[in-house]
Amino acid sequence: MAPTNQSNSRELLAIGTRAPNFTLNATPDQKISLSDFRGRPVVLVFYPADWSPVCGDQVALYNEMLGEFSESNAQVLGISVDGAWCHLAFAKDRHLHFPLLADFEPKGKVARQFGVYREADGITERALFVVDGKGTIAWSYLSPIGVNPGADGVLRALEALRGDEASSARQRATASSAGQPGDEARA
Repeated sequence: MAPTNQSNSRELLAIGTRAPNFTLNATPDQKISLSDFRGRPVVLVFYPADWSPVCGDQVALYNEMLGEFSESNAQVLGISVDGAWCHLAFAKDRHLHFPLLADFEPKGKVARQFGVYREADGITERALFVVDGKGTIAWSYLSPIGVNPGADGVLRALEALRGDEASSARQRATASSAGQPGDEARA
């Protein structure tokens, strides 16, 4: 089974796996691709359906926390099998300020690629992925379908990415200054 942050019977894409690129409708006439956000973290929020109580609460929470996500330069993308028109109405009603993407036709194609499509029900699982700026899955979580997973895990994953970036920057700075004239120890 692929590593996740929760024991489950589904096989989510493994942490460290390159996230499959996809292009989905955000509105009936606008498409968004995962690759549009290369260079910055992306929070993929797979949820079963617009208008369901848990989903509404979950996306409202992420909408309220957009400021905290932006501290990590992260883009939030909601994904369900609902159509673009349904997403537009839902986003307007909930005053959402992040894209909801329609994994509508072929139904659940992207959810299947990430291992989160519920074939028997025709909906997506309630699952979260944090994709780093290079397009690699850094963190994932599969929540019970009726439970709002909250945002703590996402925030910890984004914080870890920021820490990794800071560490990498320090290593690059150290490596670039090593061996520079004047760095020799003098007796």
